[in-house]
Amino acid sequence: MAGGGVVSSVGGKDYPGKMTLFVFLACLVASSGGLIFGYDIGISGGVTSMDSFLLKFFPSVYRKEKQDTGINQYCKFDSQLLTLFTSSLYLAALIASFFASMVTRVFGRKWSMFSGGVTFLIGAAINGAAENVFTLILGRILLGVGVGLPISCQPHQLRTAKIAGNWGWRVSLGLAAVPAAIITLGSLLLPDTPNSLIERGHTEKAKEMLLKIRGTKDVQDEYDDLVAASEESKGIKHPWRNILEKKYRPQLTMAILIPFFQQLTGINVIMFYAPVLFKTIGFGDDASLMSAVITGLVNMFATFVSIATVDKAGRRVLFLQGGTQMLICQIIVGTLIGVKFGTSGVATLSKGYAGCIVLFICAYVAGFAWSWGPLGWLVPSEIFPLEIRSAGQSINVSVNMFFTFIIGQAFLTLLCRMKFGLFYFFGGWMLIMTTFVALFLPETKNVPIEEMILVWKKHWFWGKFISIEDVHVGSNSKAAGV
Repeated sequence: MAGGGVVSSVGGKDYPGKMTLFVFLACLVASSGGLIFGYDIGISGGVTSMDSFLLKFFPSVYRKEKQDTGINQYCKFDSQLLTLFTSSLYLAALIASFFASMVTRVFGRKWSMFSGGVTFLIGAAINGAAENVFTLILGRILLGVGVGLPISCQPHQLRTAKIAGNWGWRVSLGLAAVPAAIITLGSLLLPDTPNSLIERGHTEKAKEMLLKIRGTKDVQDEYDDLVAASEESKGIKHPWRNILEKKYRPQLTMAILIPFFQQLTGINVIMFYAPVLFKTIGFGDDASLMSAVITGLVNMFATFVSIATVDKAGRRVLFLQGGTQMLICQIIVGTLIGVKFGTSGVATLSKGYAGCIVLFICAYVAGFAWSWGPLGWLVPSEIFPLEIRSAGQSINVSVNMFFTFIIGQAFLTLLCRMKFGLFYFFGGWMLIMTTFVALFLPETKNVPIEEMILVWKKHWFWGKFISIEDVHVGSNSKAAGV
């Protein structure tokens, strides 16, 4: 789209409407899409630390853990096949996400969520009944497709209690069918959005749905704006070519670096492998699982802190505070483990020392949960104008899934090679990304997407990529100082 960003002379509009039971239930079902992602993150680490699971599918890892006293403690779980069990889901989700927008565009969001739920349900059934590594990985791939189709939902981490005995891992993997069933059945009750109906030519149905959603008859202005926005989006040609233009360099950079940095915080290695990690540094089976449950609960409650403060404090403040907190915690945890275990990984932990490690890991998780966790998804959604939105969002999701796969696949090997230095490694990345935010990410709070072009233009660095001709402003151009 030639001519650059378009800035309206007014901000976002407020349309009449009220919260209805219909809207509440629809939002509840739609947001529960994150359950299937969150459940998997919650159970993966617990399952991979279960002796019965390791003995059946990864006997070499089981033997190293139980019998081989000559292997360094940090390396007992080092197995590319074991990490593939966890990371294969995210590679499949990456591939599925490429098709998600097409499915949504043709069939609507309702059927996109339904397809994801059904696929996840099948994957959970295969995993629960798995008898060999092939069927185990196949089930994980189907779970990944189920995650990738409704990928726009922000995940919440959930944790499951340990179930003793040889059925523990089967129950844990099979219970993924519960959130999948919620999504599958709930999606049948989920209405198509007015936007989706308009895009597919069902204009009358769109207006009826808007009336139902708003709970008022005064929807004509909003309906007209939705139709106009749909027509404008159809006129957008070559979003992938557009995003490579010089004037969109800020958005392209953020679309790549924000999800990249989000994974280099190291959060997913904590969420994926918490029980394995705690077991590696000397916690017992029950203690390692309990510590993982605690970090999961901290993550959940700290996310509510972000929800309550993000529009008051602003995005940059949370990024900078959370990043600094995570950096300090990574250094402290690495030092505590290094002092006690050295490079051999052999030591006994007192309850007080172990509790101290868990405390700082929880502080690290909390810092992530009110900063890079939600903001890593929120900020990219606030900066893409219409002409590059589809390309920008696709890049953001793809980079996130790709590096989730890479970090998940490499973690146990990195732990074996770097030992306690792995925490310093992630701490170093925390320093880099916090500095990046301080220097290059402007505040997006209360800035309509169509007015972000002005923010980029005024920025000390990004302004070099945007010319006066790239900014089209309405009657506020002089007031805006452009």
